[in-house]
Amino acid sequence: MTDGVESSTKLKMPRAIWALGLGSLFMDTSSEIVHGLLPVFLVSVLGASITSVGVLEGLAEAATLILKVISGPVSDFFGRRKPLVILGYTIGALSKPLFALANSVSVVYGARLMDRIGKGIRGAPRDALVADLSPVELRGRAFGLRQSLDTVGAFLGPMLAIILMCLTHNDYQTVFWLATIPGLLCVTVLFFGIHEEGAIRAHVGNRSLHVGELKKFPPTFWFIVAGGALFQLARFSEAFLILRAKDFGLGLELAPLVLIIMNLAYSLSAYPVGHFSDRFRREWFLLVGLIVLCLSDLALGLGRDLLTIFGGVVLWGLYMGLTQGTLAVLVADTCPSSFRGTAYGVFNLFSAGALLAGNAIAGVLWDRVGPKSTFLVGATFSFLGFLMLLSTRSIWTKPLHLNE
Repeated sequence: MTDGVESSTKLKMPRAIWALGLGSLFMDTSSEIVHGLLPVFLVSVLGASITSVGVLEGLAEAATLILKVISGPVSDFFGRRKPLVILGYTIGALSKPLFALANSVSVVYGARLMDRIGKGIRGAPRDALVADLSPVELRGRAFGLRQSLDTVGAFLGPMLAIILMCLTHNDYQTVFWLATIPGLLCVTVLFFGIHEEGAIRAHVGNRSLHVGELKKFPPTFWFIVAGGALFQLARFSEAFLILRAKDFGLGLELAPLVLIIMNLAYSLSAYPVGHFSDRFRREWFLLVGLIVLCLSDLALGLGRDLLTIFGGVVLWGLYMGLTQGTLAVLVADTCPSSFRGTAYGVFNLFSAGALLAGNAIAGVLWDRVGPKSTFLVGATFSFLGFLMLLSTRSIWTKPLHLNE
């Protein structure tokens, strides 16, 4: 362990990892300017129901994850990941003007799905590219750095949304138009900042994409796949956090503050978690994350004032920092290196169904039983996930660095 830590301190983070992180920062800034306002815009301006918001969020995120099943194997097949990454981010940037033009729920649905389609196209190739470009000793930190920069954009976007809403006197269309600018900056940074020649050259000629190739993935990979699906089931969309804070009196113009606080906690925790996951077993961070999510749901469900609700939001962000990058690194740790794109696609396929189910259940519970029930069910799923992960410790006590 000591030799590995000493050698890792002599390694530098590749410039392309920084480019991927900065690109994620710009795109998340663009997206979160919109997403921080979208739930209230749909419900208060366009008259959508809470159930429809839940279904929209579930469908949008499921579309993202399902498309990763396609884009990941395609990047393995051609041995090139940058073109798909650029394409995905470009589609995301071009979706923003549609929000500005929207005058009905259906147009918003179309724009939201287009945005998530772009994310689906870029997601698996981008994660595989991070794994390809980062030395194994820095893998946790590389994923943590990209995730942390991504999340800086995720709280910078809502902050800008608040400022822009104040400056434009709550003019949603103008704010949505301005959200296009950082999206275009993202595409520019990635186009000039990523040079993948030689990065995955060993993968060129890998033409075997048939189902039988999945037999090459070890049991520990499937364990991570199952765990990722369970995590998605326990964590529904952050749109419900915004609506919960609104129930406790948070003003319309301050709705994005929920995402600012959540993503600040997420950003500040993601890189340290990635750093320490290079030194300690990564699965311990998943266990701690599930307990944190359970506490977050309890605060959001049982809280009686806005301060408690925001405490739950902070815990939600900490949970994200503990688990999201960790799961991504574990996929790279447990899959054959020549099938990384496919591995991320498979991982996200299983997560898609769980995420769709989780958002649909959350929306129905909110409308028919009440918001408290939504978060209490989430707490139950989180605690059951903790018990299941702890009970399977005999699986994850084996070494997981199988590729190098």
